[in-house]
Amino acid sequence: MSQDVGLAGLPRRIHEAFRPWAEQHPQRVALADAQRSLRYGELGSTVDAVAERLRASGVRAGDRVLLVAENSVALAVCILAVSQLDAWSATVNARLSSREIDNFLSHSGARRALYFGANSPQAKTHGEERGAEKVDWPGIGEVLLGPLNQQAETEPVEEDGAKQVAAMVYTSGTTGSPKAVMLTHANLLFVARNSMRMRRITPEDVIYGVLPLSHVYGLSSLLGSALISGAALHLVPRFQPDQLARALAEDGVTVLHGAPAMYAKLLEWAESNRQPLRAPHLRVAQSGGAPLTMPLKQSFEKALGLTLHNGYGMTEASPSICQTRMDAPRTDCSVGPAIPGIEVRLNGAEQDPEGVGELWVRGPNVMKGYYRAPELTAEAVTPDGWLRTGDLARREADGALVIAGRSKELIIRSGFNVYPVEVEQVLNAFPNVLQSAVVGRAVEGNEEVVAFIEPWPDAVIDLDALRAHLKNNLSPYKIPSEIVVLDRLPAAATGKVLKKELQLRAARSAPANSLNS
Repeated sequence: MSQDVGLAGLPRRIHEAFRPWAEQHPQRVALADAQRSLRYGELGSTVDAVAERLRASGVRAGDRVLLVAENSVALAVCILAVSQLDAWSATVNARLSSREIDNFLSHSGARRALYFGANSPQAKTHGEERGAEKVDWPGIGEVLLGPLNQQAETEPVEEDGAKQVAAMVYTSGTTGSPKAVMLTHANLLFVARNSMRMRRITPEDVIYGVLPLSHVYGLSSLLGSALISGAALHLVPRFQPDQLARALAEDGVTVLHGAPAMYAKLLEWAESNRQPLRAPHLRVAQSGGAPLTMPLKQSFEKALGLTLHNGYGMTEASPSICQTRMDAPRTDCSVGPAIPGIEVRLNGAEQDPEGVGELWVRGPNVMKGYYRAPELTAEAVTPDGWLRTGDLARREADGALVIAGRSKELIIRSGFNVYPVEVEQVLNAFPNVLQSAVVGRAVEGNEEVVAFIEPWPDAVIDLDALRAHLKNNLSPYKIPSEIVVLDRLPAAATGKVLKKELQLRAARSAPANSLNS
């Protein structure tokens, strides 16, 4: 197990990122939430103590530890403590369904699961359902410790941070089964440093941390970037526009990251409550996780007098690939040039009259692979290290990239990936549903999930019962905003459902100014 800082003082593990600041400014706040705060001078001893409790509970180097939580100081500390043991953390959102939690427990082969119920009733319920016991750990308070998995097998431990996995981030696979992206310490530290440099983060900054740490954006660009910069990260479990408005006005927030839907709802709240937004200390507003639209960008910039910066990435790239520059604010919705230190190419752009090609990326941000899925890894990453993003882009004359669309059916809702097949599987399991098709529908700053279902002949679908079924089997962001029952889904002669027709139909029926989380 590595505890040493690497060459030239650079950390080799994510739990080492904050250590220099513990000596340089021990009294500054490192992590805070509504229940507690930890200063840099306290963070090291707290991480040490929690790591020791994890070790005493049976966690070994190479084990996976599932963390079921919403954002909190306790969660952040446990991510660092798991790193200190050279185990792998896998944080999943507590708002996921019980079925999904069971899938992650099984797929990861987790040695232990921790459930953070102090600020999440759902996490508490998940823990209680699985026989977790209450423990009280130094500096973080009460958590629920799941049973020891005696069958868990350890993974090899690598001294090299570019080979040692720090965290697994779950996405839904295109088959609807769990798909875990293995991110190394070097992956996460590279993006943390990039965020620090690109957004000029300093110890004076206060970062609003509402993006979930279960999402790679929150893990590397917020938590990692804050700690490696010596800044303060204020962790918030759930987005609420009134709370964000108050924090911007009163809490000295200087850096704000969010999905477009978050900014849209903030503006919507301000307008409906007739309260002008105030953010006297805000200097960076960053959008990511979903396409940014021009009306939203312009409305935000008019309301706050500040550029809304844009970026593009994906979980498999830790996640940063492109970002707009602070010293060259854009008036369009380009995602900016590639970040420093990586390579990008537009595969097939030479043959396209508009120069559109599939965006490929290679560099220190590219994942190690998908856990226990070598065939999927081989499909995503070429033998010479190029990550095929599946997204289409074109390059502007100044080098900035514009995302033209997705080559797959992926829906991005409030920054979270929704794969239609997973939702379709749950729909198809409901009585009287013959088949279903799920498509995305663009709304201001977001995408909605729209479901079309075909019942068995002469059958009637109980829509209220169907919605309850979806709620019990899917996390909230995967639940369709609209369910349309058709006598027959449009299909080709082969029987393949014509999703393009359904996408057009969904777009035509889009409610005005519809926003969903």
